[in-house]
Amino acid sequence: MADPGSRAGFHNVVRTFRIRNYRLFATGNFISQIGYWIQRVAQGWLAWQLTHSGTWLGLVAAADLIPNVVISPFAGVAADRFDRIRVIRLTQIVAIIQAWTLAILSFSSAITVEELFLLIFGLGCFNAFNQPARLALIPSLVDAATLPSAVAINSLMFNIARFIGPAIAGIVIAEGSVALAFVLNALSYVAFSLALARVDVPPERMAPQRHFLRQSFEGYTYAMRHPGIGQMLGLFAVTTVGIRGYNELFPGFVDVVFHRGAQGLAWLTATMGLGAIVGGMNMIRRARVAGLTALAINHTLIMSLCVLAFGIVNSYWMALAAVFVSGFAMTTSGISAQTLVQTAVDPILRGRVMAFYGMVFRAGPALGALLSGFVATQLGFHLPVIAGAIACVGSWAWARLRLGKIERALEPEAAGSLAE
Repeated sequence: MADPGSRAGFHNVVRTFRIRNYRLFATGNFISQIGYWIQRVAQGWLAWQLTHSGTWLGLVAAADLIPNVVISPFAGVAADRFDRIRVIRLTQIVAIIQAWTLAILSFSSAITVEELFLLIFGLGCFNAFNQPARLALIPSLVDAATLPSAVAINSLMFNIARFIGPAIAGIVIAEGSVALAFVLNALSYVAFSLALARVDVPPERMAPQRHFLRQSFEGYTYAMRHPGIGQMLGLFAVTTVGIRGYNELFPGFVDVVFHRGAQGLAWLTATMGLGAIVGGMNMIRRARVAGLTALAINHTLIMSLCVLAFGIVNSYWMALAAVFVSGFAMTTSGISAQTLVQTAVDPILRGRVMAFYGMVFRAGPALGALLSGFVATQLGFHLPVIAGAIACVGSWAWARLRLGKIERALEPEAAGSLAE
């Protein structure tokens, strides 16, 4: 008889949430993510109101994510050397201070776009340590059989927050103020800190204490030489730069192309999150890794075509449909890729490899947003989105030709690790 945890369906959700540590972590993280998306919408809208510049939209987005490029080599080693919960809690304290500072400056109408950039950049430096620790912590909270569901649930909750957070932000900004949105974000980080204080994870085998750069190089070399992980990260390096950051241009599209206000921005962002929710709900029903490689690669094509459609149309309602499907496809490919990497990686290198993964998925959209924002200022908002989507169709074709090789490298290893 098959193990209950292996059956596909929403039973996987119940089984995963019965694990106390994961339940505490996921609940606190969910509240924190709602606050994060409230602030993302608020800071984007504030940057646009201060400058009406596509370049500054890209710079503000890059300020949060680009630090990953420089800091990830050290953050991955820290996630393999130190208590991951303590690392996450430290970043939450910094995030609380940053959110309150933004709130005070906004309430007083004293904030400049340069100060906004610096505050977001500073938090981005600390968040570079947060992500690898957070990703590497998940396998420590659950057993091997529930790991695929835990990864999917984590992504689903992030995307539910992507739907709820912008919806709240639209109301708060329209009826209250940008500053109030920053206050709500600060309170959400407090909730996550309290939840983390109750998580009790047994001590894990940490990486040996050697030179930081040498240990970081080991993780990067392992990831790139792995015939499955390296190929998958190569594919997503292109898509993250090309299209995964296109939502950072939403404020400009809403104002210049669609002629909508803050509420229009909130619903555009929330609709993308709604598509991601549907994609995540579909993924949590999968209990096995078999077929995830094909799923990740094929949905790369779907999201590329949807972003291409978004870049072509001038209708707000057609744009909503495009971002909905792109959100679905991005989540499906992202969950598939992360599950494959999490289950295939050597546990002693998990923090460093997930730091590399996090660098690709966070810094890539920031770089893409920065380039797109500059091009949008010079040549209009449509061109950079269309060009990025076409490049990603090319990356899909490259990966599709290598599908069999990538499957053989990832899925047998993943299946073996789940059976242990």
